[in-house]
Amino acid sequence: MIIGKVVGTVVTTISHAHFKNRGLLVVQPLTLAGQGDEGDFIALDNSQAGIGDTVLVNREGNGARQALNNPEGCVISVIVGIIDSVSIEVT
Repeated sequence: MIIGKVVGTVVTTISHAHFKNRGLLVVQPLTLAGQGDEGDFIALDNSQAGIGDTVLVNREGNGARQALNNPEGCVISVIVGIIDSVSIEVT
């Protein structure tokens, strides 16, 4: 699971049947200071997220297919929730 910020959308004229009625969003992973930058990625939206939302993303193919209830789905990353707030405690 990855916490990220939605920074954009992807518009397609033709999409795979497994993507029907779901948007594709560009997600920027949120990292702590000093951690490497993984780079932005595209995730299938399963929670009605929008630009600026902080989201929880499942970036593992089998887990993503389970979240979509589609064992044959061709998906790697799926947004499974919108996060209201994040609190980090440094010890």
